[in-house]
Amino acid sequence: MRATMIHGQRDIRVDNRPEPTLLTDTDAIVRVTAACVCGSDLWPYRGFREITEPRPIGHEFIGIVQEIGARVTSLAVGDLVVAPWANSCGTCPPCRDGVQVACEHRAVWGGEDENGLPVDGGQGEIVRVPNADGTLVAVPGVTEPDEALTKSLLTLSDVMGTGHHAALGARVAPGRTVVVVGDGAVGLCAVLAAKRLGATRIIAMSRHADRAALAKEFGATDVVAERGDAAAAKVRELLGGVLADSVLECVGTAESMGQALACTRPGGALGFVGVPHGENPLPVSVLFAKNISVAGGAASTREYLPELLTDVLSGAINPGLVFDAVMNLEQAPEAYAAMDERRAIKVMLRP
Repeated sequence: MRATMIHGQRDIRVDNRPEPTLLTDTDAIVRVTAACVCGSDLWPYRGFREITEPRPIGHEFIGIVQEIGARVTSLAVGDLVVAPWANSCGTCPPCRDGVQVACEHRAVWGGEDENGLPVDGGQGEIVRVPNADGTLVAVPGVTEPDEALTKSLLTLSDVMGTGHHAALGARVAPGRTVVVVGDGAVGLCAVLAAKRLGATRIIAMSRHADRAALAKEFGATDVVAERGDAAAAKVRELLGGVLADSVLECVGTAESMGQALACTRPGGALGFVGVPHGENPLPVSVLFAKNISVAGGAASTREYLPELLTDVLSGAINPGLVFDAVMNLEQAPEAYAAMDERRAIKVMLRP
């Protein structure tokens, strides 16, 4: 089969790989129908994480179940399934608590399962899925979605659930004002999540016309291009002299965190989902002085998938609009370059 591999800094290739087979009785074999490049995939691509040897890459995909292990009970051959970015068993204490990213038996896409057996990356033709019952979510009544629905289903593997996680961490609710820091796919989905949860004033921070336009389509009432102290001053101006009740940090740098805190009112809440990179201190003195509540981290998108899936299937939300480019699997190197150079918000790959 063909699968995307990362060989080193800015070195993405589509290579021949052995076709996976069932290795345990809790596995499923899934034929991928759509995958995508994640913003977090760009960190190793840019060299921020060392690559010592070629490895499979990708952790967001949907597909059709081809084969299931003897102990898999919630899935059937032929099911269309969404694979969350974090594999999980569904039965250990963290999973039962809704924190599947901390699963005690988690396998790693493009790495290994708890038994040391190899696990495929999501950007390929076929994937062995360990912990199939706890990980995969079947899409009821759909086996051949059109492209628009395919895109929205694919967001449920990561970015839509991650944006929702940020909104929950920031206590977004009807009547609260919201600022979203970050205009990538996660930030844009955070805007949509805030709108879905009832926020009526949503300020998106963006300097890119296409992303700002999509933020407005998703529910942003205002767009702020300023940064740093000027951004906080603009938020205060827009909100009649006060800062935001809820701020969603969707980037992961010290600068973005500083800006998020500067835009949060005393007694407000900050939800953070940006993967931390570099020096990214969370200044306790600022939290203490302003009584800011902080929650977030890696999103357990498996926990949110059922409710978000219902809204996607009903047409209540259309997060798939974050995909502004579609390429075939063999174009994976160009997909990475397009996102790295900000020529694309998010690229869907078709095997």
